[in-house]
Amino acid sequence: MTEILAIDDDREILAVIKKALLREGYQVTTLEDPLQLEEDKLGRYQLILLDVMMPGIDGFDLCRRIREKVDCPILFLTAKTEEKDVMTGLGAGGDDYITKPFGIGELRARVAAHIRRENREKTHTICIGEVRFSMQERKIYVQEHELVFTKAEYTICEFLALNHGQVFSKERILEHVFGFDGDSNSSAITEHVKNIRAKFQKFGINPIETVWGIGYRWK
Repeated sequence: MTEILAIDDDREILAVIKKALLREGYQVTTLEDPLQLEEDKLGRYQLILLDVMMPGIDGFDLCRRIREKVDCPILFLTAKTEEKDVMTGLGAGGDDYITKPFGIGELRARVAAHIRRENREKTHTICIGEVRFSMQERKIYVQEHELVFTKAEYTICEFLALNHGQVFSKERILEHVFGFDGDSNSSAITEHVKNIRAKFQKFGINPIETVWGIGYRWK
């Protein structure tokens, strides 16, 4: 059974989240105090919902702290919708964000989209230049060195690589990779691409090309 962890200091929001996701068949654990998080048990969860504004430690700092311990999707719950805040969250290792107040339908759809992507079977390997994709492991290697990506970063790379040479707008990438219409969130793709490029840079590779005024493609 898919296990989800939701961390928010608002008890009512946690109750809404738990009720909505239990109806979808997920097992949901809720936590009001982020400082009480048992980090040694994080590996049991397939997805984490993380509030941004919390006492003791904010969601961005907590995400940075736990990201090396988990590779599951981390979705921020936030009322902070300015672009700089979104960029901070994605730069901290988050995969997506849900803006408060959110509807139950949106919550279920976004969670389901990320869980589907996690469960999608990959059974082969592709190589483009020096970059090798292990589709089953959902990992990327350069010169047999593994590069560590967040789930969102990996999925963007895979999507562009499988369609290499084709140019996709940020909106198309958002729609095809994450499975929902996200025009208002398309700036998040820019930050993900920036992070991806930084990780390839130490190998002297920049596989994602910007086609100005249109979007991105895998070279």
